[in-house]
Amino acid sequence: MIFIIIIMFALMYFTMYRPQKKQQQQRQEMLNQIKVGDPVVTIGGLHGVIDSMNDTDKTVVLDCDGIYLTFSRSAIRTVSRNTAAASANSDSAKAETKEADTQADSEAKPTTAPADADEPVKEEKAPTTDAPKADNAEAKPED
Repeated sequence: MIFIIIIMFALMYFTMYRPQKKQQQQRQEMLNQIKVGDPVVTIGGLHGVIDSMNDTDKTVVLDCDGIYLTFSRSAIRTVSRNTAAASANSDSAKAETKEADTQADSEAKPTTAPADADEPVKEEKAPTTDAPKADNAEAKPED
């Protein structure tokens, strides 16, 4: 009976406490390796670049598009190391999207030139319907 309880505690240790401890160690290593200029995301979802660090207070100052905010180091969720690769990927993705949009626009709008340049181009009119107008919608019923 005691042997079963010991096995349960050992199983609980290896399934719950040990992975959590590894995760805490990885996070602590990440926070210890941050430096000025690293782009980070806070736990609140704020994206910024580290402007300065205070090791005694364990705080960082983030530059968020010209606005400088002070946070505790523990408020940093992730650090992005490869910003050059990410910006290059986003630039190429934007260029591909713009090219695809231009191609789609040219396919969607066929250009037709008149056979004779002297003849005016006739515009097609939208078909008309004999539906009642909205002004007559509030007409009073006859008695």
